[in-house]
Amino acid sequence: MAIPSPRLLAITDRRQAAQPLPELAARLFAGGLRWLSLREKDLDDSRQIALAHALVERARPWGALVTLHGDPDLALAAGTDGVHLPEGADVVAARRRLGPGALVGLSAHDAEGIRRAAAGGADYVTLSPVFPSPSKPGYGPPIGIEGLRRLAAESPLPIIALGGVESGNIGECLAAGAAGAAVMGAVMQAPDSLSGLLKALKGGQP
Repeated sequence: MAIPSPRLLAITDRRQAAQPLPELAARLFAGGLRWLSLREKDLDDSRQIALAHALVERARPWGALVTLHGDPDLALAAGTDGVHLPEGADVVAARRRLGPGALVGLSAHDAEGIRRAAAGGADYVTLSPVFPSPSKPGYGPPIGIEGLRRLAAESPLPIIALGGVESGNIGECLAAGAAGAAVMGAVMQAPDSLSGLLKALKGGQP
């Protein structure tokens, strides 16, 4: 499955969210977001599935996609459009479980991670951290724009830039070869920031 356009991935964090996730998701979809990934791994399976169902229900009127960070079995049970796997996960097994029409992505932090994702048949990778991340202080070290440029030039997969990405640097990420960008805290805490992110993303596209 292709990455949805506009190429902005919002990752959930209910602890930072300005309102309950289903209501926040509805607000973001109405504002132009077309890709949301549920990342609430501390919840038990039944609560993750129920929350994913609620997000999918709010996504459908807008033609938006919902993916789930973590377990392909949970993604299947929840009826999401795909799964985002942690670094080192089995992409082949996830694809077999979810089918050819699912969106399957993988977290990567270096060239080897990108290579494994491509070999397994992933649709995209998130590459992180590009910049210091307010959501994960101390996470790194950041690869920077030049690191992103080098890895994007060698990557057979679309790269979604993650980590410290904001409206002021999305253009740099796209110019360096990223296919899109991922954000968490920015839209969770301040959903009104979505319009600026989308504008910057559109302005940075070739």
